[in-house]
Amino acid sequence: MSLGGCWLFFGGWRRRSCGVTLAFMSKSRSEVLSESKRKGVVAGVATAGAVALGVVVASPVLGVVAAVPAAVLTWRWWKHRAENGIKF
Repeated sequence: MSLGGCWLFFGGWRRRSCGVTLAFMSKSRSEVLSESKRKGVVAGVATAGAVALGVVVASPVLGVVAAVPAAVLTWRWWKHRAENGIKF
């Protein structure tokens, strides 16, 4: 099968590709980086809010309850960076 000699290495196998936009490449690198930055800011704000709530209200219970969503957002940010090969 010849498609003009354009090669794409996919999963260790050679497949031909010639100017076709592949479905799994939906975002550019700059879009992925900006999404990572946005997710990091949201996770940081949520963490700061949880700490501030725990300090201002002086209730460790409310601080822990507020820290759960912050931990989930931080986990999603780390996972996003790992899946996209973004280093620190």
